[in-house]
Amino acid sequence: MDLDTKGYFRSDDKFAAFKIARAVSELMTAAGLKNKTEPGLKRPVVVMCIGTDRSTGDSLGPLVGDMLSRWRLPGIHVLGTLDEPVHAKNLEEVLIKTAYQYPCAFIVAIDASLGILEHVGSISVGRGPLKPGAGLKKDLPPVGDMHITGIVNTGGFMDFLVLQSTRLSVVMRMADIIARGMYMAFNEFITLPIRDNLTLSKFN
Repeated sequence: MDLDTKGYFRSDDKFAAFKIARAVSELMTAAGLKNKTEPGLKRPVVVMCIGTDRSTGDSLGPLVGDMLSRWRLPGIHVLGTLDEPVHAKNLEEVLIKTAYQYPCAFIVAIDASLGILEHVGSISVGRGPLKPGAGLKKDLPPVGDMHITGIVNTGGFMDFLVLQSTRLSVVMRMADIIARGMYMAFNEFITLPIRDNLTLSKFN
């Protein structure tokens, strides 16, 4: 996969989490982060999960944040959960605080998006920032050294209502895959062993 462009992974692919893990690992390695054969992370890693639980389609980020935060990965800082979401109203404030608390952090931005019909249900991984709220015409700052987006529904007409009416089962499945993929990728850079039951999921 050319990681200077987006790689798309279908959420109905039983190997999707492993493919996402490989893509994330490659981007982190290219950014100069050390794997666990060398002591310590070269840079702190911040996972910024953008979205809100007030909209089904836009809850992808907070759901991933909830799943990742439960594993308490050393050196991995998760921002954006169902209880403490990162959304349009507080994004700039969170970015300022993040720059102060974790200088030179490698930021992984996660957000839901709308796309063409053929890409719905796909998860994209790419180098560089994402632009939150672009589909809803919101002027928000770009976020991330790399990004992961889940294409939860089709866009182009009444996008706000489309996000509100997105099926929760679709979003939950994608969140589960993204969280497991990131967990596996992060374990290549820290010493915490992967739990055997991580690869088991009711969504497989």
